[in-house]
Amino acid sequence: MSDLFSLSRKTALVTGANTGIGQAIAVSMAKAGATVICAGRSPVDETVGMIVKAGGQASGLSLDLSDPMAGSGLFDGLGPVDILVNNAGIIRRADAVDFTEADWDAVMDVNLKAVFFLCQAFAKSVFARQGNGEVDGKIVNIASMLSFQGGIRVPSYTASKSGVAGLTKLLANEWAAKGINVNAIAPGYIETNNTEALRNDAARNKAILERIPAGRWGDAEDIGGAAVFLASRAAKYIHGAILNVDGGWLAR
Repeated sequence: MSDLFSLSRKTALVTGANTGIGQAIAVSMAKAGATVICAGRSPVDETVGMIVKAGGQASGLSLDLSDPMAGSGLFDGLGPVDILVNNAGIIRRADAVDFTEADWDAVMDVNLKAVFFLCQAFAKSVFARQGNGEVDGKIVNIASMLSFQGGIRVPSYTASKSGVAGLTKLLANEWAAKGINVNAIAPGYIETNNTEALRNDAARNKAILERIPAGRWGDAEDIGGAAVFLASRAAKYIHGAILNVDGGWLAR
């Protein structure tokens, strides 16, 4: 049974792996046996060090997705990659009436356009290897609760994450029969650097906790475990799913 969840002899590329959810996903995949390429705009030395110290295999890769085409030729020189995790993302906050074109474009470029073209490049690399035997691929996109809800003061983030959910389903439709599973995770409120301000705001923190049926903020490792599952043989018949890992938030 444990082999169903093993990523042994697999290579995974995780974007935004320098901290938070991306770091947890990279570490979790390494613990499951994968060799992990930790990609990030900021240095990923800490993540690589954590994996190597625990006896895993990892390397770092500088990748700045503010240029959404930065990954278009990425897989040409990396060797075979079996798993792609599109985790890198940014957010800009302002009232919709004041939101700027620059903030709109910056978020859409990283959160949606770069995701599509990384998926495209990954799929091309998988298809090119399929003539050499049985080759499959796994894509795990990081969506959001705002793939389903509107939120406030984050118009480009909401649009981009709604787009990630739709793109995940479209790519699953096209590639499910071609050996690539495409799925996504929608994280809830997770304890990371990005949510520190919310947790430090007593009123907001109380309101959030009261809404979460599980009664706690999520740990980044909660997302890591879900990503390992979707990348494993245990999820081989799962295509186009958006897996909510939110402590029950969306069920309320």
